[in-house]
Amino acid sequence: MEATKLTQNQILEETALKHFTFANPPKELTLESGEKLGPITLAYETYGTLNKQKSNAILVLHALSGDAHAAGNDGWWSNLIGEGKGLDTNKYFVISSNVLGGCKGSTGPSSTNPKTGKPFGTDFPIISIGDIVNAQKRLIDHLGIQELLAVIGGSMGGMQVLQWMISYPDNICSAIPIATAMKHTPQQIAFNEVGRQAILADPDWKGGHYYDSAVPAKGLAVARMIGHVTYMSDTSMAEKFGRRTRANNSNSKFGADFEVEGYLRYRGDNFVKRFDANSYLYITKAIDNFNILNGNKNLASIFKNLAAKVLVIAFKSDWLYPVYQSQEIVKACKLASVDASYCEINSTYGHDAFLLETEQEAYLIGNFLNTVSNGHHGGTH
Repeated sequence: MEATKLTQNQILEETALKHFTFANPPKELTLESGEKLGPITLAYETYGTLNKQKSNAILVLHALSGDAHAAGNDGWWSNLIGEGKGLDTNKYFVISSNVLGGCKGSTGPSSTNPKTGKPFGTDFPIISIGDIVNAQKRLIDHLGIQELLAVIGGSMGGMQVLQWMISYPDNICSAIPIATAMKHTPQQIAFNEVGRQAILADPDWKGGHYYDSAVPAKGLAVARMIGHVTYMSDTSMAEKFGRRTRANNSNSKFGADFEVEGYLRYRGDNFVKRFDANSYLYITKAIDNFNILNGNKNLASIFKNLAAKVLVIAFKSDWLYPVYQSQEIVKACKLASVDASYCEINSTYGHDAFLLETEQEAYLIGNFLNTVSNGHHGGTH
């Protein structure tokens, strides 16, 4: 595998946000719902250099509130992506795009509806994880990459990995789904629904058409607070906060007396500054609707067309996406005779571990990718 060694400055230059627009009318993208959408813009960043064979590309897929900025300053996976790291930018060409339906440069509910000249709001069509992946495939085609060395992501990013394994098995050499599931349980749907209802109950939501007025900040903040509770574990919350109290600086009898209360309010208020409430509604709905089983009780048939090598990673303290859901993915791979490995990391961070346990992930992923690039698929990679 040949890739030019980059200086740190060159790496930073490569991280500039780029945009790819496609599906211009009359060639709109047909969504799984049957509706058509176009034009569509995807925001993306790249890190490292694509080699001459275009065989060293890795697509990184973000979770619910992520975006294209995965590496560099404030990148959501910056401890994993970069020079000498798990996804070594001296060896690999790493691509990260903001999902369809997002609010960080990609087409979503806050984008301008070409038919009205105003933001889509809830006129934006319902989207699926399959639609998100189909849009990503158009980006990969645009970059001239026929086969990705790997697709990798955690949580909702892991769902996108699974979708790639089903929709485009011939276009990936390997797949690394982390802390994810083949479908949501009723409990997982329930948490998302409570978050959605918090947004819908905010009087500033206005049926989703709030872009020329106050945003539904309280509802979105509460939705994020609920999410944060599920991302942590009982142990991590005890270690981080205990029952420590803080000064209640509000005039309310129900102010943030405990540190954990202050933390959740801070995270909720901060989230409002960087995320769109409608995107939260649409993306959580796409996650809840995701189900690669689709009524199919024959696990062996799910990945029957997959020749890629698979590494599944789970975390023992993750109660939002319990380890048994990752084990089900491995079982489906094994039944389909897919070359699959399973690693369970002993972490106390809960679901957030996939963003925090980057040292252990880097070791596992780095070694796994070495086995992929050293001869998988007939030695071409």
